Amino acid sequence: MIRILLAEDMHLIRGALVALLDLEPDMRVVGEVATGEEAVAQALASGPDVVVLDIQMPGRLDGLAAAEELRAGAPRSAVLMLTSIGRPELLRRSLQAGARGFMLKDASPDRLTDAIRRVAAGETVLDAGLAAAAIAGPVNPLAAREVEVLRMAGDGADLAEIAAALFLSKGTVRNYLGTIVTKLGARNRLDAVRIAIEHGWI
Repeated sequence: MIRILLAEDMHLIRGALVALLDLEPDMRVVGEVATGEEAVAQALASGPDVVVLDIQMPGRLDGLAAAEELRAGAPRSAVLMLTSIGRPELLRRSLQAGARGFMLKDASPDRLTDAIRRVAAGETVLDAGLAAAAIAGPVNPLAAREVEVLRMAGDGADLAEIAAALFLSKGTVRNYLGTIVTKLGARNRLDAVRIAIEHGWI
């Protein structure tokens, strides 16, 4: 029996997935949560065979950050990322975070259940087209903290807001933004945001 923990913040989607997986004779959903923090806490407590994580979730931990914590704290639980955003950079970052699978939400039910069985058996399951694009596409040159700074800038936060949220000085944030603009070959920070969004880096 494959024991599954499902993390999805949209209630209707989560309910549909639970109903689908519970129909499979060799699968049992042992937990369903809405945030990355809850996913990590439940996985550490119950040790599921597979954790199905939505990449975009509210709170301190999105799916990628939760996957990294699970790799360190619950290495026996295989992680399968589930997303509506089919970007090569997200696939690459998911693998770096320790995920064993990467599935789009519009995949057929049969493909999802097959992917769960395969990652539970130790295989890696990826969308072939996205995998090819991830290999061929440019690698994100930004460090993790630079991504955080640029994402907040793209959301409209000013220097003071970014500094307060990330526990940095305004001067440090300004230096990060200057480095980001240089690394991306951008004209300014708005152009840097545009470039990063186009490549799926933020």
